[in-house]
Amino acid sequence: MKTYTVYVPSDSASRSVGAEAVAERIEFEALKRKVHVILVRNGTRGALWLEPLVEVETELGRTAYGPVCVYDVPSLFDAHFYEGATHRLSLGLTDNIEWLRSQDRVTFARVGITDPLSLRDYEEHGGFTGLRKALKMEPMEIIYELSSSGLRGRGGAGFPAGIKWRTVLQSGSEKKYVCCNADEGDSGTFADRILMEGDPFTLLEGMTIAGITVGADEGVIYIRSEYPDAIKTMERAILIAREKGWLGQNVLGSSHAFNIRIRSGAGSYVCGEETAMLESIEGKRGVVRSKPPLPAIEGLFGKPTIINNVLTLSSVPAIIADGSDSYQKRGVGRSLGTQVFQLAGNVSRGGIVELGFGVTLDSLVNEYGGGTRTGRPVKAVQVGGPLGAYFPPSSFNISMDYESLLEAGGMLGHGGIVVFDDSVDMLEQAKFAMEFCAEESCGKCTPCRLGSTRGAELLGLMAGGINIEGNKKILLDICEVMTDGSLCAMGGLTPLPVKSAMLHFESEFSSKKGELR
Repeated sequence: MKTYTVYVPSDSASRSVGAEAVAERIEFEALKRKVHVILVRNGTRGALWLEPLVEVETELGRTAYGPVCVYDVPSLFDAHFYEGATHRLSLGLTDNIEWLRSQDRVTFARVGITDPLSLRDYEEHGGFTGLRKALKMEPMEIIYELSSSGLRGRGGAGFPAGIKWRTVLQSGSEKKYVCCNADEGDSGTFADRILMEGDPFTLLEGMTIAGITVGADEGVIYIRSEYPDAIKTMERAILIAREKGWLGQNVLGSSHAFNIRIRSGAGSYVCGEETAMLESIEGKRGVVRSKPPLPAIEGLFGKPTIINNVLTLSSVPAIIADGSDSYQKRGVGRSLGTQVFQLAGNVSRGGIVELGFGVTLDSLVNEYGGGTRTGRPVKAVQVGGPLGAYFPPSSFNISMDYESLLEAGGMLGHGGIVVFDDSVDMLEQAKFAMEFCAEESCGKCTPCRLGSTRGAELLGLMAGGINIEGNKKILLDICEVMTDGSLCAMGGLTPLPVKSAMLHFESEFSSKKGELR
């Protein structure tokens, strides 16, 4: 009897739209019709608008069908989809789907292709090549490759990873740590979650390379509690890696020891800030620390600590395996390599788009995103999470890289892009930014704690048409104090969405119905 391989994603995004029911129905129909099917639960390909995306292995490659609902499964079997036959949900060869084919996937090279918890799959698709190579290199050789590649922190600050690693390496402490910040709290971001659920060994490999480079024997992944599936997948991956000798006292039979554990977040947005995260890992309230000292000098439990986010650490294996030249040839200027953009909000085709830095915002929103889901005109796009700037369509020619966005008054952040149509009220969006900061502030510094509260009150008055010009001047003064005086980016960046909304959508801040003059 011929065996057919069928792929159905098991990540939380796909399951939220019925992938689990689709998988169960495929197993039922296969048994009923005596079709021998091997069901592989992969991660999502990132084309969330096509989920649940079902794929079958054929002689020509994987053929895709989607989005598939549970009621489509019988007709798929009637059409012999498991042989790659035509069906109304046919999308052709997965690799030929233009939305996927035109991307340049490095960090996400295996996501959606392999069984997330199969070490065999991982190795067959290039996994652990970087780690094996790193074990034969001197620490400064690894850091040279990392620095030459141009890899910068993908969590938002864009700080060069090589400098951070070198600082930890050169510290005199015998005890060091590697911490992965997976507290992905920005609205419209989900790349960390998709990677941890779809290719967990990549993250483990990147952390292990970091550990053997700087002499750390312990790693901690701080995952937000709202990601139970990611936590479960990462925990299982750690157990598998430990059983097979990829983690433990002798990594791959070497003299290097490295272990990784999971720490679940406490639901606080500010714990995405690196020092507040360290406080939370240590069992304390998640409050921002004053700097200096930097975590690379005094981090977790007072020891030198590498802190990078999921995408940064998961980019390391490919850089070491393929060499820095391969990575640095992508991107523009000082923004080298690829960025994993996340399309969300009122967008027709949401999901993961990995491309070299330099792609335009227009290309991401209108070509990959397909415009708004409602079909109405795009009015604004927020780049970089809830503390990122708003851009109107007239600014969509902007290059998506660190320097260009900074020059345009924005920031890249974690690569989140949230689309709004022309029904959005930009004054209300500015008010939301201040309310969000007031709600999520750790309360340690006055500019953030009080500035956000007063800012929300002023915007509320302006929304009611009360002394708009006078309150606008006070609001701008508060924004200046928050930017210059806040301890961390929570308060320091909150003025960014407020001021960008006021700049690009001035008319919505100059008059309101019922204004009191």
